[in-house]
Amino acid sequence: MKRGQQDENHHGRTSEKIILGRITGVYGVNGWLKIFSYADPMESIVDYSPWYIRPESRSGSRNTAPWEKVKLEAGKRHAKTVIAKLEHCNDRDEAQAYVGSEIAIEPAQLEQLKGKDEFYWHELTGLRVINQQGIELGVVKSLMETGANDVLVVAEESTDTEASERLIPWIMHQSVIAVDLQQGILEVDWDPDF
Repeated sequence: MKRGQQDENHHGRTSEKIILGRITGVYGVNGWLKIFSYADPMESIVDYSPWYIRPESRSGSRNTAPWEKVKLEAGKRHAKTVIAKLEHCNDRDEAQAYVGSEIAIEPAQLEQLKGKDEFYWHELTGLRVINQQGIELGVVKSLMETGANDVLVVAEESTDTEASERLIPWIMHQSVIAVDLQQGILEVDWDPDF
């Protein structure tokens, strides 16, 4: 399974962009940027160009700022982070203007996954989760890495602000039985009481 967060539209399910990271700071004086990458491996974020960037939402509400298309001039892993240089960004002051921006790509820029049980995280977000008894457990809100395996964060659809969440390990053919992207359903072997 590959990481990457989907930029939700007003329906919360489909997207025009896939968020791969954010710009966290400047590096040096020649326009280089420090990048926090959601890609796996993290340095693979620099394999994509162009990037689309926009200021990160500060209020916690849906970000409606327009995306700016930028061309990546260079990028690499540097110690425990990634650094990148955008075309036409040649000094620290220009770079500073990008700090706090989200980095996204178009879905068409992603490589085709070869395995039938391989999915990008953004494809799973928003799927309805149903167990083998036909009980709906909620919707995939997000995924997280735990080291041993990835974990689905499944939120019950509720008008209650205290809606509960389930953590279901992403283990194909054990806890995760089937994924139907066309129907928007993820079938799991999971007790609704957990």
